[in-house]
Amino acid sequence: MEIAVNHIAKKYRGKVVLRDVSFEASDGMCIGILGSNGSGKSTLLSILAGIQRPDGGSFLCDGKDFLKDGKTRAARVGYVPQGTALIPELTGWDNLLLWYDKKDLQQQLQNGVLRLLEVEEFLHKPVWKLSGGMKKRLSIGCSMARCPQLLLLDEPTAALDLACKQTIGNYLRAYKKAGGILVLITHDPEELSLCDAWYILKDGVLEAYAYDGNIPKLVENM
Repeated sequence: MEIAVNHIAKKYRGKVVLRDVSFEASDGMCIGILGSNGSGKSTLLSILAGIQRPDGGSFLCDGKDFLKDGKTRAARVGYVPQGTALIPELTGWDNLLLWYDKKDLQQQLQNGVLRLLEVEEFLHKPVWKLSGGMKKRLSIGCSMARCPQLLLLDEPTAALDLACKQTIGNYLRAYKKAGGILVLITHDPEELSLCDAWYILKDGVLEAYAYDGNIPKLVENM
C-alpha cells in the first residue's frame, strides 16, 4: 500500500491552518508529524480520517482518492484522536462489541491485536472507571476492528505512565513490522524513534525535518 497526501489546504474563518500540505508513505513506514500547539496537526489527521473536509487537495491510497471514497477509507484507515470516542457508561467489552462481532472479538482477545494491547484485565469495568492508559489502549483496539492498513494517531501516549507507553509502543512496532503504515503526531522521544520520516508543521506549512535525536534543536525549529 502507498499513500500520497497532496496539497491539502484548510481555512477557519479566513485564517489559513493548512497550506499545500503534502507527504508520502508506503508499507511499514511511520511518519512523525511535529509542531507547536495549535499548529494544525490534529486538523490534518482529522481530515485524513474523514472527520473534517479540506478546502483543497487529495489523499491517495494506491491511486484512489480517499477524500472522495469514504466507504473504502473507513475499511482501510484507523484513527485514534487525542480524546476518546468510548462510551463511559459501557464496559470495555461492550464498547468493543460496537466495533467487532462477538466471534472476532474473542479471537482478537486470544491471539490478535487485543491481546497485544493487553485489554483483558479491564474488559468488564465501565470505561469511566478506567485510567487514561487503559482508555487509550481500548481506543486503539476499537480503531483496529477492520484491520486497517493505515493508522492515524494523535499523541497516543501523552500523559500515560511508563507501563502503558511500553505496551502501546510494542504494539505499534508490531503493526509497523507487519507492513502497516503509521502517521503519528508526537513529541515523545521514544515515539520519534519509531519514525522513518519526520515533518514539522509550522504556520500551515509542512516541511521535512532530519531528526537526529537532538531535542533542543527540534524545539528550536518548531
